[in-house]
Amino acid sequence: MTAPPEPAVGAAPLPVVVLLGRCPRCGRGHLFKGLLAIRSTCPACGVDLAAQDAGDGPAVAGIFILGALTVIAAIIVDIRYEPPLWVHAVLWPIVITPLAILLMRAAKALLIGLQWRHHGGALE
Repeated sequence: MTAPPEPAVGAAPLPVVVLLGRCPRCGRGHLFKGLLAIRSTCPACGVDLAAQDAGDGPAVAGIFILGALTVIAAIIVDIRYEPPLWVHAVLWPIVITPLAILLMRAAKALLIGLQWRHHGGALE
């Protein structure tokens, strides 16, 4: 196992680079090929990203963090404004869906960046 390559002079720290959706090796290529799908190779440096896998961690983060915050917000809205049930049924999916995607994307990128750093740029 080799150490990960040193970042270029003036490059942002690894967590910042991956949270921006960039390659953990070069910091230039895009990490994602869609909303949540990881590219198989970096278009800038050609590094193989196929072995990088965040597993279920991002989904669990979304369930625990976003789920708890949404329940708290729904209770506060219900106590303060007493809206009809259909308002909750319309409001919360509109709020939760984009936040869940953003949270899972950030968590996935961060976990891949941490794997890259702690496994020397490759996973066996």
